[in-house]
Amino acid sequence: MNVLMITAGAGGMLCGSCLRDNTLARELMTRGHRVTLVPLYTPTRTDEQNVSAPKVFFGGISVYLEQRAGLFRRTPAWLDRLWDSPVVLRAATRRVIRTEPRLLGEMTVSMLKGEHGRQRKEVDKLMAFLRAEPAPDVVVLPNSLLIALAGPLKRALGRPVICTLQGEDLFLEGLREPCRSQALALIREQVADVDVFVAVSDYCAAFMGDYLAIPPEKMRVAPIGITLDGYPDAPAPAGDRFTVGYFARVCPEKGLHALAEAYCEMRRHGGLPPCRLEAAGWMSPEHAGYLEGVERRLREAGLGSEFAYRGVLDRAAKIEYLGGLSVMCVPSIYTEPKGMYLLEAMACGTPVVQPRAGAFPEIVGRTGGGVLVEPGNAAELAAALRSLALEPERAREMGRRGMAGVREYYSAARMADRAMEIFAETAGNFARSPSQHRSVKVH
Repeated sequence: MNVLMITAGAGGMLCGSCLRDNTLARELMTRGHRVTLVPLYTPTRTDEQNVSAPKVFFGGISVYLEQRAGLFRRTPAWLDRLWDSPVVLRAATRRVIRTEPRLLGEMTVSMLKGEHGRQRKEVDKLMAFLRAEPAPDVVVLPNSLLIALAGPLKRALGRPVICTLQGEDLFLEGLREPCRSQALALIREQVADVDVFVAVSDYCAAFMGDYLAIPPEKMRVAPIGITLDGYPDAPAPAGDRFTVGYFARVCPEKGLHALAEAYCEMRRHGGLPPCRLEAAGWMSPEHAGYLEGVERRLREAGLGSEFAYRGVLDRAAKIEYLGGLSVMCVPSIYTEPKGMYLLEAMACGTPVVQPRAGAFPEIVGRTGGGVLVEPGNAAELAAALRSLALEPERAREMGRRGMAGVREYYSAARMADRAMEIFAETAGNFARSPSQHRSVKVH
């Protein structure tokens, strides 16, 4: 099958959506499928082989300039290429750029207007490029924030369009009014342009179906999966120290401060083995103060020496870090649709303790690799951590179940199996649909 996948680069950040898209594309390629993974905004960053195309469309600099000034909506292609080059885009992402959703409302609305927005030139450039490529069997968008491309893609290529749902509601809910309402209305208006929506979890399918008013018959689920290359075959031997680990973006919504509070509560009680709290993951410069606040709280509790932030880890260091933890916990304060970091920890044989919300219950339920607690309850989280510290064999058995569960339910191979079922079904239905319901290819 020939699959055109579009993915949205996130600058220098290791983004779960980028990782998921790249993993799926890579797995399909190893099976002999032709896959073109086209990055938008910036080059993508992954911790495994990056299979995305070298050319970036909707370059982040161009999109920004076109939003700010009409002059840049008419500049020639040769000039655009200067600031759309991967080298320039990578250099730009190394600078401190504020990208909070509340500052991007007008640009989001413009992008959701597609051909009628300020980035019309970028739509035209992408369509011109794709018309010159072999026609794909299906086109896959990475999220609903790019739904405005669905109509132009169907007209340009005459092929069905699939839209992945990966939790973009967090971004949308962060927009200021009236941009939030405008963005939601624009997405809902364009749901009809998409043939099938693919959610990354059962929770995501149920929530986003209601949130974006997607007809149930258009919804499918393809759970996320991870590449297991390099992961151990058995959990690492238990150490003398009980190490609680955090592995995610360092930001308020992921809840490192909540984990630090629960750790302080856990350590108020005696009878525990030596303990340690460690964190790793990408951090925006704007959240340096947030991390300092977490460190200050631990120092005030007399636990400052028990904490370390390990920064961004490459693939080998990530696996070593996760395998060395006694338990992993990311007490996200919003409802997560994916939870890829749970899979990565459990693939190392490390049990997890997570809030009973979002995709976490289905992941923990299928794998048996963790414990669920009431969201926002520091005392319950502390008690769950403490129980695993006092029952190491129970924790190790949980880790073994999680390791087996990830391999059975959440591998890249399992994700690709399900994705191909959906792609084949969608392509077949589109080919059989009456001509009046199909878009006409425009040259």
